[in-house]
Amino acid sequence: MRLARPVGLLLLFVLLLIPELLAANGASAVETGWFRTYRINAIIVAAVFSAAVLYYTQRARRGDKLFVRKIAGLDEVEDAVGRATEMGKPVLFIAGIDEIDKIDTLAGLSILGRVALITARYETPLYVPVRYPMVLAAAQEVVQQSYLTEGRADSYNQDMVCYVAGEQFAFTATVNGYMMRERPAANIMMGAFYAESLLLAETGNAAGSIQIAGTAQPEQLPFFIAACDYTLMGEELFAASAYLSHEPLMLGGLKGQDFMKVLIIAAILVGTFMVTTHLGGDWMRSLFEVR
Repeated sequence: MRLARPVGLLLLFVLLLIPELLAANGASAVETGWFRTYRINAIIVAAVFSAAVLYYTQRARRGDKLFVRKIAGLDEVEDAVGRATEMGKPVLFIAGIDEIDKIDTLAGLSILGRVALITARYETPLYVPVRYPMVLAAAQEVVQQSYLTEGRADSYNQDMVCYVAGEQFAFTATVNGYMMRERPAANIMMGAFYAESLLLAETGNAAGSIQIAGTAQPEQLPFFIAACDYTLMGEELFAASAYLSHEPLMLGGLKGQDFMKVLIIAAILVGTFMVTTHLGGDWMRSLFEVR
């Protein structure tokens, strides 16, 4: 019932819109003053995507088991922290080197929350170097909240998260020095990385750390793949929050996106066939034309 109401309102809106669009067919947006009829494809896509997200979110709230592809790197996070606990060594977490307004940084901080929960549970030392003051404040809040959630507020130390340097390679040199001195058992690097990626990964490899890395920067993925034990590639980094938390809103958004990807792939295949065989190719081309 909760899902039927918003979906019904959405469909009602579309149905009320269709007569207006048909009446305005052939007229320009300026003449009608209401809608740009040539953008009807955009509103259809938005309606389908919204309905898919609502549908999967409702299923997740009911407790239905939604399939999410296994991501080996995230499954190994707890094992990596457990290894650090057994060895009596710290866990190093780097949430990228970008500012707080970057989606990669936000994804890294969400994974930091999960890692901090595990380190709090096992009472494992955690070290989180950051490059920007705003990221410092956000990371401290995330780690503190994780320790409070685990009932380990007394184990939280504000110095777990520390500001290192504002310059890219000064930050890299400081973190590399920490790796070689302290030799953390696990290095977890999630976020936006650039030219420093190979320097960090190779230093961690030389220090004997198990390394789990993830980034949406395609130019840096080969370096992480070569030097790290597990690598999250592209969208896997953004799916990590839903994968780890199983929060209904996140799962609904993730599954809704997957549903739209399937539809887009199907549209590409059908469109290619129609254009190649001249069976309604002009109509298909106009449907996806951007003006």
